[in-house]
Formats: sequence, structure tokens, C-alpha cells
Amino acid sequence: MTAKEVVTYNYRSKSACGRTALFRVRDFRVFYLGYATSLLGSAMAPIAVTFAVLGRGGTPTQLGYVMAAGVVPQVLFMVGGGVLADWLGRRNVMLGTDAGRMAVQAILAAVLVAGQVPVWAFVVLSALRGTGEAFFTPALGGLRADIAPPERLHDANALLGVVQNGSRVIGPGLAGVLIAVLSPAAVIAADAATFGASVLALSLLRVPAVAPRASTAWGDLKEGWASFGAHSWIWLTTLQWGLLNLLTYAPYILLGPVLAQQYMGGARAWGLIGGAQAAGVVAMSLALVGRRASRPALVSVAGTVAVPLPCVALAVRAPAAAVAAAAVLAGAGIAVSGTFWATAMQQRIPAALYSRITALNATGAFLLGSAGLAVVGPVAAAVGAGHLLAFAAGSGLASGAAACCLPVIWRVRWLAQPAGARKPAAG
Repeated sequence: MTAKEVVTYNYRSKSACGRTALFRVRDFRVFYLGYATSLLGSAMAPIAVTFAVLGRGGTPTQLGYVMAAGVVPQVLFMVGGGVLADWLGRRNVMLGTDAGRMAVQAILAAVLVAGQVPVWAFVVLSALRGTGEAFFTPALGGLRADIAPPERLHDANALLGVVQNGSRVIGPGLAGVLIAVLSPAAVIAADAATFGASVLALSLLRVPAVAPRASTAWGDLKEGWASFGAHSWIWLTTLQWGLLNLLTYAPYILLGPVLAQQYMGGARAWGLIGGAQAAGVVAMSLALVGRRASRPALVSVAGTVAVPLPCVALAVRAPAAAVAAAAVLAGAGIAVSGTFWATAMQQRIPAALYSRITALNATGAFLLGSAGLAVVGPVAAAVGAGHLLAFAAGSGLASGAAACCLPVIWRVRWLAQPAGARKPAAG
């Protein structure tokens, strides 16, 4: 019996039913701690960058350029990142990208301390950080198979959702306080330091060595694309999230901080709203550990109906408390959507393809959203922020309701046996 089999045996025999059972698996525990630390800094950084731009007289349109610069590289490079992760090893790619992002954030903090920063500098550094994210995200999608037993991948998805968004409960509010007391530069410097914790944790993982590849990179890309296209529910939900990001989420994340500065008190209020959304994700993610759904894709799509609710509150200029309450519900919907989508995918796709499918899904979701960030500012200036947010809310609710009615979504059933142990199931 190998060391990994011993770990898996002990995990199954001692605590297969426990909600914290995965933390008995060394690699999952080590990665989780480092990742959580890194995500706390990453949850603070966007608030710091947003108010660093606005604090230097930046306009909503310029802020949109900075935000889009962080997303566009993900659209351009994420598919290649998925292939690279399967070629070089997921852990290796994640190590390189986190080291790079640590350097980028350290440079941004230094130039903010040094003096006035032109908008183009924010754009360039945001693009570099987004490039790192483009390679990290698909590698993380595949690393789950290396650090968690196959029968517990659903719980790993839920627990990663907890840490990914639990940091956002603390991070935005903490960022708002630190910006008010110290400066945006201090928050960005802290983000750089937390990437170091991720680098350390990743270096300690005991993951399988990368097997020599019999195919070419182009062949791997074609294999991933064929699998992505063969599962119509995957590309349909990817398209739905692409439209949701374009028409709903882009207006929310760009106009939200602008309105917060206009009538809610600025960075602290927006940080608390972001924390409220993350709290909704965390609470729901914890509730989903150990839970199953007979139709996971349907449950996933139903969760997206809650995403537009904060746009409704902002459109009527509701007070910060009401926007935060809507954000809690949106966060719960995001947790449901992401957890059950990932589980349904993992039940039907071999583990060797996780990174490529994750990359294709994320690319499709970000592609339209990145365009939205670039045009939201001018459109809001032409029609008014309230009208644009009302449209964002209506389109988001309509897309979620329409997707729930698709027969292909209803046909995706829960599978007890993961795809890694058998041929992929159609769906």
C-alpha cells in the first residue's frame, strides 16, 4: 500500500462522514492554510486599488479600464494556462504565478508610496496580476484531484468556497478600515506578503510527479475543447455566466463603489457590502458540505437568480444596510451555483481534464464581462447609473429563469462514481 493509499484509507475509515474530515488529509490541510492567507490579501487588494484610483481623481471610465485590464489577460491566456497546468504540473504553475503576483503587488505598493501614479501604471500592473490569475485558476481547478480523495471532491469544492469567500467577509471591511487609517499602499503591500504564504504552502505539497506527455499541446487543447463541447450543459451554463458578467456583474462591481462614494460613505461602506456578499457565500458553502442534489446543474443555475439582487438595491439608491442584505443573498446564490457546477463537472470529466475544462469555462465567463467593464462607464454616463443598474437586474433575473427551463439542465443527474474511475458520462 502506497503512502497516498494509507492516507486515503485512514481518511475514509476514521472520519468519512465528518464535515471536517478533509482536514485530516495533509496536502489538503497545508494548501488550505496557505491559500486562505493569500486570499485574505487578495480580498483586500481590489478595494485598495479602486480607491487609490478614485482618490487620485480617476473617473468611473478610467476605473473601468483598470478593472478590465485585470480581466482581459484571463480571457486571453486562461485556456493556454489550462494546457500548461496539465503539461508542467498544477503545483508548479501555481508556484510560479503566486511568486509573480507577489512581485507585482510589491511594485504597485512601492510606486504608490513614491508619489502620484498615472492611470496607465495601474492598468499595466493590473494586467500583470490578471495574467497570473489566468494561469493560477485552471491549475487550481485541477489541483483538487491531487489533494482530495475522489469521493470527497464535492466537499472540497464547498470548503474551498468557504475559504475563497470567507476571506472576503473579513478582507473588504478590513481593507476599508486600513485605507482610512493608513493608505491603499499599505493594503497592497499586505497582499504582496500574503502571496508568500501561498508560495510556502505550495512548495510543501506532496503531489504526484508530472507524467511525460504522449500528445502535443495542440492535441491536449483539442481534447479539452472536444470534451467541453460534448457536454452541452457545460457550455450553456458558461454562456449564461458570460452574459451575467457582461450585463449584470460588470455594472455592479464598477458602479457600486462609485455610488458608495457618492452617498454611502466611501470605502468602508463598500467594503462592508463586499464582506456581506462573502458572508452569504461562506454560510451557504458550509451548509453545502455533505449535501447532495439529485439535479446538480439545475440547482447550480437556480442559484444565479440571486446574483442580480444587489443591483436592484443600488438602482433605487437603497441604504448601505439594504444593499448589504441583498449582497448576502447574492453570495448564497453564487455558492450554490459554483459548488454544484464544479461537482457535476467533476462527476463527468476525467481528472486529467479538470484544468482545461476549468480554463474554458472561466474564459467563456470572463470574455463578455471584460468587455462590459470597458463600456459600463460611458453607458452609465449616457443613460444614468440607476437606469443601467435596473437593466442589469432585469437581465440577470431573466437569464437565470430562462436557464432553469432548459431540458438539458434538468437531465444532469447526481452520479455516485467520479469520472476518474470510469469513462466520462454524457450530459
